Amino acid sequence: MHFQKYPTRVGLIFFIFLFCIILFCVKLSLIQVFRADYLAEKADKQHNHIVELEPVRGTIYDRHMRSLALNVPAYSLFANPRAMTAVQKNRAAQAVVAVAGGSLSVYAERMAKEKSFVWLARKLSAEQYEALKAQKIPGLGFVKESRRFYPNGSLAAHVIGFANIDNAGLQGVELEYDRYLRGAKGMAQFLRDARMRDLMIEKDFIAPKDGDSIVLTIDETIQFIAEQALRRSFEKYHAASASVIVLDPKTGEVLAFANCPTFRPDAPEASPAENRTNRAVAFVYEPGSVFKIVAASAGLEEGAFKEEDIIFCENGKYRVGNHILNDHEPLGNLTFRQVVEHSSNIGVTKIAEKLGPAKVYEYARRFRFGMKTGIGMVGEVGGLLKPPAQWSKTSIGAIPIGQEVTVTPIQLVAAIAAIANNGLYMKPYYVKAIKDAHGNTRTQFQPQPQGQVIHPDIARRLQSILQGVVDEGTAMAAKMKDITAGGKTGTAQKVVNGVYSHSKFVASFIGFAPVEDPQLAIVVTVDTPHPIYYGGLVAAPVFKEIVEDSLRYMASARRMGLLEE
Repeated sequence: MHFQKYPTRVGLIFFIFLFCIILFCVKLSLIQVFRADYLAEKADKQHNHIVELEPVRGTIYDRHMRSLALNVPAYSLFANPRAMTAVQKNRAAQAVVAVAGGSLSVYAERMAKEKSFVWLARKLSAEQYEALKAQKIPGLGFVKESRRFYPNGSLAAHVIGFANIDNAGLQGVELEYDRYLRGAKGMAQFLRDARMRDLMIEKDFIAPKDGDSIVLTIDETIQFIAEQALRRSFEKYHAASASVIVLDPKTGEVLAFANCPTFRPDAPEASPAENRTNRAVAFVYEPGSVFKIVAASAGLEEGAFKEEDIIFCENGKYRVGNHILNDHEPLGNLTFRQVVEHSSNIGVTKIAEKLGPAKVYEYARRFRFGMKTGIGMVGEVGGLLKPPAQWSKTSIGAIPIGQEVTVTPIQLVAAIAAIANNGLYMKPYYVKAIKDAHGNTRTQFQPQPQGQVIHPDIARRLQSILQGVVDEGTAMAAKMKDITAGGKTGTAQKVVNGVYSHSKFVASFIGFAPVEDPQLAIVVTVDTPHPIYYGGLVAAPVFKEIVEDSLRYMASARRMGLLEE
């Protein structure tokens, strides 16, 4: 009856309903056809919570499996701003500032975001974690992670390097071997209810793969001995910087490696970039008289000189081209042996003149100057060694005495180690092995001979001459009561504004001990020491201290069966 009374109105309502039904059907069809995958994925994310499982970063050990860097448990603090009131957010921000430090405004800004998860503080200490947990502030939670821990502070910092807050290597072994140390992340998937609360029902699980461990050739005790000796000299002589490297001359293994100033791997940002730079491989300098081992080796190997041949040292002044070459004191007739012992610039220049530029260059290359040693440390440079075609008329009086050439400490210690090793040059290396998370060896690194620099008989004769440098020459400060040693001092003028300075020097010493059975080869460099700057007085005593303490430690460790014979 009503339908008949209002036929137009009823028809309109009917068509509106019909249109809406058709529209809804079309819309639902479009959603089902074109957005099904998207909506299914969104629903899956809503009901499935994926948690990344952090692997344990591999440990860095010294040669005797003593930990130098490892991971320890840590807790990171997060907030769920959506579940917190304004009062709770303010209380939380104040609590975090009081316990972990930082800016109140920064924490407040993070919790002002409309999110269900924001980081507040990463990798808290155990004390910080307990202090915040005890306050039971709603909306705050903790995620168990791990952080890098360096048990010996700054010991071997330039070798070990450091990792960032996410356990990614940024320098040193931490960077160079990061692909082994970092491992692989795992994954756990849990179901959620409609309110996105975890039901703790595990749907899927992929275990993390813990990182491999790196075993260094470094000996923690010798490293400590070397660092202490270097630091004392660095501070005593108010130096700009200093470096020391200790090698096993028979294998090329690095037993100790340090630079001053240094840094703490657990707080690298507290030190300037230059303190974190590995100076012993990345910085070059003119070596001065330590480079005279090249001309001395060539003179003996080529048969141009014998130990007792007389060389007139011109009473301290000698013209080379348009340059007057000076000795540190007037010297007359010296034997070849005495030229090296007393470090005569004129005597060494006369040796080089008899050999000729080509031979001097050849032997410098034999000792691998002008090229990288291949130690494998990031940032290593090869230094400068000009070929004879680029020498000037005065170069024959400069390069053999360590001018117009630049080197790194690692090149110098590898060179003196070759002489100590009867002329056989061993490639220096500092990683002994890579082990998996179960302690099984994946890779074992072996000594790598790089060639015979000089004949073994010549090397032994040169060892005797270098022993004379310590016993009677410029390095008497390195002489020890019961231990024989050989070496060479260097006091190199620094180039400042294009000219050689008369007040800034690099003091250095390269040596080995004991002479009859060399176990240690060492380089010590001290940049700009004052008021004393001679290598024989500044660097040689550091060598002596390291040798005495290290050999005593090694003998004691062997008696206890801790070291191999």
